[in-house]
Amino acid sequence: MSLAPRIVLVHRTTEYEELVVHHGTHGQAAFFLSSRGRDIEEVAERHRRTRRALSEVTAAIPLTWRQSRVERADLDRFLFAPEDVVVVVGQDGLVANAAKYLSGQPVVGIDADPGRNAGVLVRHSPADAARLLPAALAAGTGREELTMVEAVADDTQRLLALNEIYLGAAGHQTARYRLAVEGSESARAGEGAAEPRTPSEAQASSGVLVGTGTGATGWIRSVWQERGNPLPLPRPTEDRLVWCVREAWPSPATGTSQVAGQLSSTSHLTLTAESERLIAFGDGMEGDALELTWGQSVRVGVCGRRLGLVG
Repeated sequence: MSLAPRIVLVHRTTEYEELVVHHGTHGQAAFFLSSRGRDIEEVAERHRRTRRALSEVTAAIPLTWRQSRVERADLDRFLFAPEDVVVVVGQDGLVANAAKYLSGQPVVGIDADPGRNAGVLVRHSPADAARLLPAALAAGTGREELTMVEAVADDTQRLLALNEIYLGAAGHQTARYRLAVEGSESARAGEGAAEPRTPSEAQASSGVLVGTGTGATGWIRSVWQERGNPLPLPRPTEDRLVWCVREAWPSPATGTSQVAGQLSSTSHLTLTAESERLIAFGDGMEGDALELTWGQSVRVGVCGRRLGLVG
């Protein structure tokens, strides 16, 4: 006997809830904001919209189906099952936060606050849930398979992300490392051919970003535009990444000749730590980071896993 489908609702604590927890009561939070010329009603209304969206999506789940909820802060401790349908109710970034913990489950993005979100990943309204949930389980349902990026350290630590991976010092201070690009499109020719490798360069910077086509709508895009880089940014489903070094510092011991580029599915960016502690984290989740110490290396490239976004 097969189990009924399970819907996993992913959500995030609202700003209003955080304010009330911090100040103790609604009244204290309202007083704090009013003393600074702000009205708590602004965040309270966003809280109510989010709660209404969660209620509407929950009501759309068939009574015979199983359901569960997980808050963003608990994603790294939640066990997703292969047969789950994941419904993210919130912002675009919340889909990216959940992506690294999934392995092929269909994802439905519900915009809890229309007009404030870009709608890149949360593309649907709560009213669409009744139609989307059964469709997500149907074989052959149209899903967009979004490219992800992964970082693998030489001690087997592994990190996945949907938007981008940041590598650098904790606190975004100056990081010291050696950087090189391994592999190229030409490496495909001939089985067993050695991977071409650029000479490694010692660098000092505020970190390195490696992003996907989905990430090209966010953080990586802002850095790319500042540079005026002529390389086209990848599409979300394209097996191509872009990378850039933030604020590289030229000195007698460090260079700036390799500060941006792209990676195909056959190439990797390799970074070797020359600082006591460097970290790598994905999609803004610094609390779930990979750590490197002096001499350790990490390879970053296109991930074999994809995120299946419904609709």
